[in-house]
Amino acid sequence: MTGSSIWVDADACPVVIKEILFKASQRTGVTVTLVANQALQLPRIPSIRQVQVGSGFDVADAEIVKRTAAGDLVITADIPLAAEVIAKGAQALNPRGELYSPDTIRGVLAMRDFMDTMRASGNVGGGPPPLNQANRNAFAGHLDTWLARRPKS
Repeated sequence: MTGSSIWVDADACPVVIKEILFKASQRTGVTVTLVANQALQLPRIPSIRQVQVGSGFDVADAEIVKRTAAGDLVITADIPLAAEVIAKGAQALNPRGELYSPDTIRGVLAMRDFMDTMRASGNVGGGPPPLNQANRNAFAGHLDTWLARRPKS
């Protein structure tokens, strides 16, 4: 079965990205499922759902991997999760607008591991800069492309 749903790694997903997804779901009827280890406030749109999982390391990620089908879109900044869903034939989109692909994910994973090592040794500090308008525009552009190409049910 080919998927055409959107799965959101919701615990760390910025509110502005969730709002873009909610509007897209309302406009197109695409199912958007937010997976989190806490209850979320969601708009009353029939195509928006929530799966609440227990707390624990990577519990939400494991649930997303289990439920994702080829053709689905997964919204996550978690690079190992992105790699797992890509291996299942889904697409992965970072909230900053970076679309991961089978061609790029190995390099992105290697850079993540390198940066983890650098942070652990005290050579790099701080996190990413705040989400900006260019990030939101890139995210919305990739989302619109996926929506236009997905199989209609």
